[in-house]
Amino acid sequence: MQRCITVKKTEGKPGEVYYPLQLNSVPIPTPGPGQVLVKVSAASLNHRDLFIRQHLYPGISFTSPLMSDAYGVVTALGPGCSSPSLLGKPVILVPTRGWDADPNGPESPGFCIIGASAGSPAGAGTEYLVVDEQDVVPAPEHLTPAEGACLPVVGVTAWRSLVVKSGNAEPGRNILVTGVGGGVALQALQFAVARGCNVWVTSGDRAKIERAVREHGARGGVCYRDKAWDKELAALLPRDRPALDAVIDGAGGDIVARTVRLLKPGGVVVSYGMTLGPRMDYSMQAVLKNVDVRGATMGSRQEFRDMLEFVRKHRIRPVVSRVAKGLEDLEGIEALFEDMKAGRQFGKLVVLIDKDAVADADADAAKL
Repeated sequence: MQRCITVKKTEGKPGEVYYPLQLNSVPIPTPGPGQVLVKVSAASLNHRDLFIRQHLYPGISFTSPLMSDAYGVVTALGPGCSSPSLLGKPVILVPTRGWDADPNGPESPGFCIIGASAGSPAGAGTEYLVVDEQDVVPAPEHLTPAEGACLPVVGVTAWRSLVVKSGNAEPGRNILVTGVGGGVALQALQFAVARGCNVWVTSGDRAKIERAVREHGARGGVCYRDKAWDKELAALLPRDRPALDAVIDGAGGDIVARTVRLLKPGGVVVSYGMTLGPRMDYSMQAVLKNVDVRGATMGSRQEFRDMLEFVRKHRIRPVVSRVAKGLEDLEGIEALFEDMKAGRQFGKLVVLIDKDAVADADADAAKL
């Protein structure tokens, strides 16, 4: 038997209910034809998990394990697997189903993200899971289990937003990444810096801006709580290129109005989320300046593989904000959710699942 975490259904209206976590004991699955069995080393949280607990996400399953992001080791192959070299290898799970390679969007109307989803029985909050062999990718060798577990959802979302949709992930381009400290924003920052872009950031916490500059290569940043943050940002842009080429945004709201004067003609705002509300204003000023607003959410299996290859090549290390140790540590996992609700995290919130991953983390902490 193995353990897994699900959400327990309780009565309440969307946005008011908060489904409790439930630790379950279930059989270890057996891989079928073309499938692999993965022993999960680490998983990580996304805002999606918080929205699920608040019943603010569609298609919730109360029987599939929670969480979409996982790093693990392939421990068994099903009949007819075409990749026998996967056996014993560390892998990172593709977090989506139904989107193979089309750059425009999912090929399948049944597209879904794994983790407490009615569209797929898979979820990362478990000790073992079975997936199709095409849904695992060998992990970059330089990553720890915790770092690898940070990548799936935020990595492919940041990659699609910056590289695929913005069209401006080029050396010397000026990029604004909003809400730094969140997982997607930090990955977009890391990817943009590695591609030679000049990156500025926003945050409601000046300490996060300072970390983005000091530790991750941002050129500077402004606090979005300041009324005139757009004017402050304009003063930071270089004189020889005083315009933004693209904005990578997860907040929505008045982001177009705030940045339209800063964007070059034909500049791009890529929206991968709207945490301020489900609407974004688009002005006539933006029309006259030929500013594009492009939506981006998640990415294809091919984009996921491209992202991981870039991480491998540039030895990018995702930022781990805090960890809980073991699925049985429900109190520690709840504390991660509290960090997310309060916006305290800088990076990803990770659950170490395998005992070896916990032991390695303890050993690393002892060296500090």
